[in-house]
Amino acid sequence: MLALAAMLCPVLASADGASEALEEVVTIGSKADIDTITGAAHLIDEATLDKFEYSDIQRISREVPGVSIQIEDGYGLRPNISIRGVATERSGRITLLEDNVLIAPAPYSAPSAYYFPTAGRMQSFEVVKGPAAITQGPYTIGGALNMVSTAIPAERKGKLMMEVGQDSTARVHAVYGDRTDSGFAYLLEAHQWQSDGFQQVDRSSTDTGLDVTDYMVKLAYAPEGSAHSVELKLQKADQDSNQSYLGLTDADFRRDADRRYGLSELDTISTAHEQAILRYRFEFSESLSFSATAYNNTHERDWFKTEGMDLDGSDDAQAFAQTSWSNIIQAINLNDEVDGFSSDQLQAILDGSLDTAAGSIQLRSNAREYYSRGLQLNMDWAILTGEVKHTLEAGIRYHEDEEDRLQRNSTYQQLAGKLVLNDVGELGNAGNRVQQAEAVALYAYDRIEFGDWVFTPGFRYESIDQNRTRFTGGVDRVVRDGRENHTSVLLPGFGAIYRLNDSLSLVAGVHKGFTAPSNSPGVREEEAINTEFGLRYVNDNTRLELMAFISDYQNLLGECTASSGTGCEVGDAFNGDAAKVRGIEALFSNRVALANDLNLTTLISYTYIDGEFDTNIADTAFFGDVSAGDPIPYIPENQLQLSLGIEGGKWQVNANLSYVDEVCTRASCGDFEQTESSSTLDLAAQYYWQDNIKLFSRLENLTDERDIMGRQPYGARPNKSRTASIGVELTF
Repeated sequence: MLALAAMLCPVLASADGASEALEEVVTIGSKADIDTITGAAHLIDEATLDKFEYSDIQRISREVPGVSIQIEDGYGLRPNISIRGVATERSGRITLLEDNVLIAPAPYSAPSAYYFPTAGRMQSFEVVKGPAAITQGPYTIGGALNMVSTAIPAERKGKLMMEVGQDSTARVHAVYGDRTDSGFAYLLEAHQWQSDGFQQVDRSSTDTGLDVTDYMVKLAYAPEGSAHSVELKLQKADQDSNQSYLGLTDADFRRDADRRYGLSELDTISTAHEQAILRYRFEFSESLSFSATAYNNTHERDWFKTEGMDLDGSDDAQAFAQTSWSNIIQAINLNDEVDGFSSDQLQAILDGSLDTAAGSIQLRSNAREYYSRGLQLNMDWAILTGEVKHTLEAGIRYHEDEEDRLQRNSTYQQLAGKLVLNDVGELGNAGNRVQQAEAVALYAYDRIEFGDWVFTPGFRYESIDQNRTRFTGGVDRVVRDGRENHTSVLLPGFGAIYRLNDSLSLVAGVHKGFTAPSNSPGVREEEAINTEFGLRYVNDNTRLELMAFISDYQNLLGECTASSGTGCEVGDAFNGDAAKVRGIEALFSNRVALANDLNLTTLISYTYIDGEFDTNIADTAFFGDVSAGDPIPYIPENQLQLSLGIEGGKWQVNANLSYVDEVCTRASCGDFEQTESSSTLDLAAQYYWQDNIKLFSRLENLTDERDIMGRQPYGARPNKSRTASIGVELTF
């Protein structure tokens, strides 16, 4: 591909097109562009984000119909996002992008999103579903989430936002950029976010908060009258957060949902992420353009956290017989015993009132390094033949990524309610392996417009090589074993729009969806035939979109991660066989002018999803004991968000009311295997003191609802408590 680009240079240099500066690479563009997409799509733009100044992607994405969230923490640091009923686990079944570049640490070999871009620095968020998503692989069953970073301004401009709130929370976001007459442009951005957290650790002064720093630089050059434009983006983010996988028993949750057991006192994660993107664009003419994007992402993290207990107390980190905290907490919930320990004794261990044997508690240094890099080439060509207009889009991407684990198990014991180190353990005893993937993906997409019709035939092709090598010997690695597989798949898609009049259109589409398999032997790739149909109504003040969809899985894939909390071996995958997901997505927005220069804005987003297994599956460590008709875990049947706002000349007040059904955390949906339904009300207000000075405030979870939002990895987990914040934003 590099050779092809080199050969094209003389041709490109002779073209007579004129290019402006590179725009941010987006999937949708603007809300008006949604009307032209042959599939469900949603844009959360800058004006919408300004209403609440959220920094939590979980709260931001609630307004998108079809999106489900599995709450794990109250800040959205590592969110579990699903689109149209795909697995929520670490957002590993949707295509995650930043500026249309794959952003998960290792999207093919280890897609779990242990890194997620800082939502508070983003300019907009785009969600694409249906046949239009085939341009954004490799995960095409649910769809794609593209996060658009701050664009270089058209003229000299800056912004400084400062926010403080409860739990010693503080956030600063600073942006400054310029574009000169010579065609040179730049942007400098810094985002810092700290908090002590809303939970408290038993018998400890350790907070449960976070410290995130995120910096970005963009440099661009696009001389006036030139067909060439180039942009370099450099971004670096560091994060420290005292987060744990250890949740609560149900009884302890009822007494204090914000409690954390002292056994999790040492749990903390540190991450470092770096991104470099180089883009080049050439305009042959107004109807033909070429772009090339080279990208490199590196990510390093170490999550030091408690994993479980050896109730026999071997005092040997190498011979540890682990009983997971999820099994211990479930035994307490059911008033059962584990390995001769009664539920009262197990509760005393959690409470810190019962000492444990030497070497009985395991903590793991989950150290991993990732890279994700590649080259994308794209061509866009608009052709008018008579009354038929073709807009052709084609692209090819070469990508490679890797996850490198060199982890350590250490053993502790609990004495007088505190953890005491017994054995640091050998480096590599908790995982010493490398997973790699190499993929070539290409797609072609034709938008055909004539009369009141729009057709979009297209296809995507993925060729993926994956392998895993396990080692012994710590840093002096000796090959233990290996495995590999190869997958190639052709994914056709077709969408259509019929315009009944200037405001009302019918939309329909069908495409073959795909999820890349792991390197586990005998595991099939996840495939589904996806169908959608509905209508879209738009006028100056009202938007209505109503879509029905069906995802018919030939094989539902389950992949074991540490955060699944299921006791399976991390990295293994499981066939879920046939399954079906049906749903309805509805979105209504309206703006009404009231008296005295007031405007009332309304947004209603509703999702209904019915996801169930079609076959019986013998008990597995991931899905549990599955019978036909059992629900797919963590997918709520009903979700609703109602947003209301009143806007005056210099002020506005907004409210978000979100409701989500209870879900089953395992297919069997037995006792203590469900979450609770939850309603959350957020309020926000802003006032422009001067044209360039905005004062704002936000109150999250006004009624202080405390509900069990998840049970994975290890025990009941709460939503964030009532939290207030105030801030100021200066533009210049």
